[in-house]
Amino acid sequence: MIEELEIKDLGVIAQTTLPLGPGFTAITGETGAGKTMVVTALSLLMGARSDSSLVRSGAAQARIGGVIGRLNIPAIAALVDEAGGEIEEDELLLSRTVRAEGASRATVGGVRAPVGVLSQLAQHLFCLHGQSDQLRLRSQTEQRETLDRFGGSAIGEALTKYISAYERLSALQQEVSEIAENGAARRREAEQLRAEINEISAVDPQENETAEVAARVEKLAHAEQLRAAVAGAANALSGDDSGADSVDALSILSIAIERVREGAHIDSTLADSLNELESVLAQTQSVARDLFAYGADLEAGGPAELAAAQQRLADLKQLERNYGPELSDVLAYFAAANDRLLLLDQDDDRLAILESELNTAREEHAVAATELSELRSTAAARLSQLVTAELKHLALPETALEISVAPREAGSHGADEVLFLLRSHQGATPAPLARAASGGELSRIMLAIEVVLAGTDPVPTFVFDEIDAGIGGAAAIEVGRRLKKLSQTAQVIVVTHLPQVAAFADNHLRVLKDSAGGYTESSCQQLVGEEREKEIARLLSGLTDSDSAREHARELLDMGVSNL
Repeated sequence: MIEELEIKDLGVIAQTTLPLGPGFTAITGETGAGKTMVVTALSLLMGARSDSSLVRSGAAQARIGGVIGRLNIPAIAALVDEAGGEIEEDELLLSRTVRAEGASRATVGGVRAPVGVLSQLAQHLFCLHGQSDQLRLRSQTEQRETLDRFGGSAIGEALTKYISAYERLSALQQEVSEIAENGAARRREAEQLRAEINEISAVDPQENETAEVAARVEKLAHAEQLRAAVAGAANALSGDDSGADSVDALSILSIAIERVREGAHIDSTLADSLNELESVLAQTQSVARDLFAYGADLEAGGPAELAAAQQRLADLKQLERNYGPELSDVLAYFAAANDRLLLLDQDDDRLAILESELNTAREEHAVAATELSELRSTAAARLSQLVTAELKHLALPETALEISVAPREAGSHGADEVLFLLRSHQGATPAPLARAASGGELSRIMLAIEVVLAGTDPVPTFVFDEIDAGIGGAAAIEVGRRLKKLSQTAQVIVVTHLPQVAAFADNHLRVLKDSAGGYTESSCQQLVGEEREKEIARLLSGLTDSDSAREHARELLDMGVSNL
């Protein structure tokens, strides 16, 4: 539950701290005082989309901080740990900052975290209802999800099983349809792939071959220049035996070695020089042999090899133009084309296999759909009964909720049409909730559903924004009483304008508006004793000093304390 909420520079609220705690908290205040900003702050703390226009005029940023206490939900601990935060002494600190320029950030357990983590935590911590949620209850999607929520893990597991079967069936149907309906196109595709594979196979390209062949062509095209250069270098190193007077590097080195060897017999310090000269001679001989071999290779190549290399390069370049741009792309396309052709060539066999799998998938889907429908029908009867009983306590004694679960074309969430029907009195024909319920009735139906759901799908904190809209008098008293009942098993925070509702609260907060100094600034005050009595009187009559209003306020407060 939320033990404390801090709001700074959000809308008209400059800075305030709301002490919340367990039980039922009512938040009241004059119109425009900033009650809605309290709900906005809570929604931001739950990961709702931020809006820079919410930042108080003149402030750089708005900040909302919350202390979440009495945590005993393993999923919460896991999420906080994954985000890198900490829960200290069973308390979790959450914060949300919205900058005036539009940026937003969050912290979880003392560390910065993606705003999405707040949304994940909110699924386990909060349930927020506003007037938009009442309108959403009119939609069949929301009605189906409400029924599934009531059904708990049994429906949850059945729905997961159904979705898996539905997706498997849909995938198989799509594949069968593609093969059956596009047979001619797939055969043409196979023929084209076969021709392309044959074209590539005829060349048989190798990885990085284009660069290697291009280098070979360049070498062979300049063979005469290379041959002359290499021959000159080789002759300079080892001579060509064309005359006795020829001088080459190897001869000079040999003479030098002989001279140094003679000296080394006299002075042993010349041994190092002798070793180095012998090493140079050996290296020079090796280079000379390589140069002669290189020249011989050029002689062996000739025009025929150049023509073959040029043709090979042209073939590789053509493949790159057709399937490239690089040779690696050609090889990748070749592999993918072979895989695709193998699949296309197996169409007939694959179709037979798919038909068999499709029959099995249809059976599994039908079983899953039937199981889900039966669970929903059972849950619908039970939820209808419990909500109808709750409505009797909310000044709707003749009203009954009936939930219809009827067959429909299978979809992604089942083969059922879930429809909430409202019967206004005995003997009346049930009509769809979307048409039959007024705003005040929708508020009470939603509250009745939440009271029932709290027994099967508990949430630590419920936040209601003007759930009492459109009601008053005895109905408002019953709403206050049921909110009080709900607060016995969960924290309940209600923004209200009705004294009959606020009177049942364990904790009463008033949002105050101060327009002194030429600008509006709001804060929050916890009310007790006489101050609370004055606020209830103001809600009753608009007057805080009226004796009759004060007496009526005391009567309401006494009822809120003593009567559930």
